[in-house]
Amino acid sequence: MTRLWPAGGRAGLWGRRAGGRARNRQGRPGVAGPASSCSGRRRPRRDEAGQLAGAEALPFALLVFVAGTLLVANAWAVVDAKAAASSAAREATRAYVESPVSSDPRARADAAGREAVRGMGRDPDKLQLVSLEADFSRCAQVRFEARYPVPALTIPFVGRFGTGFWAVARHGEIVDPYRSGVPRGGC
Repeated sequence: MTRLWPAGGRAGLWGRRAGGRARNRQGRPGVAGPASSCSGRRRPRRDEAGQLAGAEALPFALLVFVAGTLLVANAWAVVDAKAAASSAAREATRAYVESPVSSDPRARADAAGREAVRGMGRDPDKLQLVSLEADFSRCAQVRFEARYPVPALTIPFVGRFGTGFWAVARHGEIVDPYRSGVPRGGC
């Protein structure tokens, strides 16, 4: 075991020595202890100039905390809007490709995209769904683009303010080449 004090123990530093006389830090006879000095002079007190640890630091810390919370909330709003737009584009494309021959594929795609946005907890009326390529025939490429507005400022527990920009997502699939009842395309 490693010893932290000399062989005489802690008393060997400031207290009584083996010889029996009390000594101070400098090893001179006198009153033992860390705060004493042999000349009777007092040590200079340390002042607190230049220290920032009082009440003035609390408002700054609160400001940094609030700004960080707003930054994280806005970043999460962008991620959430992008996920909603991606889900809407994917579901609209899938509904269009898999719709029955007797139904209107565009109406089914629009309903599926809006339902996907509603399922993400967003307002489906704000969704803009555009078909980039939508030919209902075998082997046809079908692509949809979904746009959802991202607010300029999101404050947790309060709401969203302004329109910052649009979260855009695109998804594409082909109509099944072996599907019966669908008009023949460019396979």
